[in-house]
Amino acid sequence: MTDILIKHGRVIDPANNIDEVCDVWVENGKVAGVGKFDGQAAQTIDAKGLIVCPGLIDMHVHLREPGEEWKEDIESGSQAAVAGGITTICTMPNTEPCIDHAGIVLQVINRAKEIGLCNLRPIGAVTRNLKGTELTEMRELSRSGAVAFSDDGQPIWHAGVMRKALEYSSSFGYLIIQHAEEKQLTDGGSVNEGWVSTQLGVQGMPVEGEDSMIARDIMLTRRANARYHVAHISSKGAVEQVRLAQQEGLQVTAEAAPHHFALTENEVLNFNADAKMSPPLRTEEDRLAVIEGLRDGTIEVIATDHAPHHEDDKRCGLSCAAFGIVGLETMLPISLDLERAGVLSMLDLIAKMTTNPARLLNIPEGSLSQGNAADICIFDSKAKWILDREKLFSKGRNTPWHGRTMTGQVQYTLKDGKVVFEKGQIHD
Repeated sequence: MTDILIKHGRVIDPANNIDEVCDVWVENGKVAGVGKFDGQAAQTIDAKGLIVCPGLIDMHVHLREPGEEWKEDIESGSQAAVAGGITTICTMPNTEPCIDHAGIVLQVINRAKEIGLCNLRPIGAVTRNLKGTELTEMRELSRSGAVAFSDDGQPIWHAGVMRKALEYSSSFGYLIIQHAEEKQLTDGGSVNEGWVSTQLGVQGMPVEGEDSMIARDIMLTRRANARYHVAHISSKGAVEQVRLAQQEGLQVTAEAAPHHFALTENEVLNFNADAKMSPPLRTEEDRLAVIEGLRDGTIEVIATDHAPHHEDDKRCGLSCAAFGIVGLETMLPISLDLERAGVLSMLDLIAKMTTNPARLLNIPEGSLSQGNAADICIFDSKAKWILDREKLFSKGRNTPWHGRTMTGQVQYTLKDGKVVFEKGQIHD
């Protein structure tokens, strides 16, 4: 007798090029098979009319533990993740203290294991204390469990340090993730520089701040023959540069956050600080360029840049408000709009949240291959629901989608063959 049978669902597994109505069965926490099941099961989930796919992977998440647990902690972040069908989260290093040595890597990994809801894969810092001047012991961080390296929250601003980081990382195949922002152009800005910033009378952040940093980094990547990844890409110029680098054969990749392909700078016209993030929401031309990058494969990954903040940090005026929005519980429904619009097939869309990030990070998650951990997301792509910020599992309430109708809802999330989320409820 198998442990869990998921029957009659539309199974989508990009890693194995599966998109068909069939069964998935689980034994001892592992995927035992995908196809037609004829035996008996201790537990059966009827997934008729639902989509069954590998647990989603979010390779860009800010959890505030250690140091700022009043904004978010690993437990609340894990709950938000599985509520969104996400079974693997990659946490950025801008905690207090930051993830710049092996002890902190092990601390956050062990804490996530204690909670037991999802996998936590830390992103190690490139420089000590995220100061951008002295490299961390990346090899030690990697051996402790760091799956990539970034100073996200801050750019790696010093060209010489970035060159050394790329050269060192290329020896081991590490992925360097850049928050592309030239601070000399953007410092003091709150929103995209342009018509909206002028209307609001606030300082803007020009696209050249993102574009110029990426141009510099691509030149350094070419010299170092390294792996370079652009976080939360947001501008037309940035997408074009990444596309050209890939055509040249460079190991340059990118991710897009749902807010950058779903919203524009108009969201802040009423001084809405819940729509303030870095990089900022940009123009419709930029938004369409990001969508085209997703469509043609230039942008391989969808990731949230989940950045929870306390309400006080968002209610102090647009210029003073903290950057960032929460996204773990909205990634799937917002991304499904790309499939509904015909931009991506369902198989390609799911790949950008499973197979592709797993490949970039060299982690075993992201597929329903036999023997893999049974990390599974089951969702209704047509279910409609209204987002109420007060009902989020995240401690953060900073979302621009409050009160809006979402289409697409997670019904079950399984981690290691155990149901950890079911129809709105977390299972301990």
